Amino acid sequence: MSSGVKTLAWILLIGWIGGSTYWHVCKIKQLCDGPAPAVTVPDYAVPPLSIIDGEKLNLVSSTNFGFKKSVADPNFANVKKELDSLAIYLKGNLDRKVTITGLYSSVEKNTASFADLGLARADAIKQYLIQGGVPAGQLGTASKLVDLAFSPEDSTHGAEFGFDSLLIPKTEEALAAAEKYEDVFKPLDLYFKTGSAEYIKTADNQKFLEEAKNYLAANKGKKMSLTGHTDNVGADDRNMTLSGTRAAGVKAAFIKYGIATEQLVTDAKGETQPKASNDVPEGRKANRRVSIVVQ
Repeated sequence: MSSGVKTLAWILLIGWIGGSTYWHVCKIKQLCDGPAPAVTVPDYAVPPLSIIDGEKLNLVSSTNFGFKKSVADPNFANVKKELDSLAIYLKGNLDRKVTITGLYSSVEKNTASFADLGLARADAIKQYLIQGGVPAGQLGTASKLVDLAFSPEDSTHGAEFGFDSLLIPKTEEALAAAEKYEDVFKPLDLYFKTGSAEYIKTADNQKFLEEAKNYLAANKGKKMSLTGHTDNVGADDRNMTLSGTRAAGVKAAFIKYGIATEQLVTDAKGETQPKASNDVPEGRKANRRVSIVVQ
């Protein structure tokens, strides 16, 4: 065999070996595609916190509440200063009411006892302000279903705050009439005429009672909470006893209406959770109440 033929044979052999190797490694085992393209995670921008009441209050921060996905309890760490300032403002302006709107997404699960996760988040903020001394009557809650964004750590942020004028009715009858039924999962207050153990009946609290009766009959594991409250006139222990007595009276009336005894739970808070300021007569009247809610 001539040298030229040998050279050609070696070239063909080397080419065949190279081609076989390429086919086996790159086509069969697919190891020649290079590194996988980097996955780009979209930037997550925390929406700023904004709590504004006209020219009287302007609390703005680049930080905000933090909520883990499907969790109601917020991380207050970044907004404690603003919330404490809001509490001071409300205690100094008893004619102002703030509605806290909790935001939630359709991709989240509601594991709380509220109708939706937004209400649970709003109530968590409300309870923080109540612990800061804000009367419950100055705090409303609502919820909004929105397309929330989430961080790579599955956190989201935000709540909304809206202000209204708060005018406290001057009589127990007017206070009772001002209580509007929305659903059995939102607390509704019952009021009593002076010296009377029977609460003032209205179309709204009767609607609440009828809907609650039907719901509890169909959901034996659920209960209705009856919580008694008083104003701050008199000794603390006497007020605690009085609030418990009022709650027990409402429980007896509800049992007579047809709600199972074991589904009614009473509690007494005395003067510890005022709805309005005890500094004015109408505020003290607003605080003498029994709050009812299905949980």
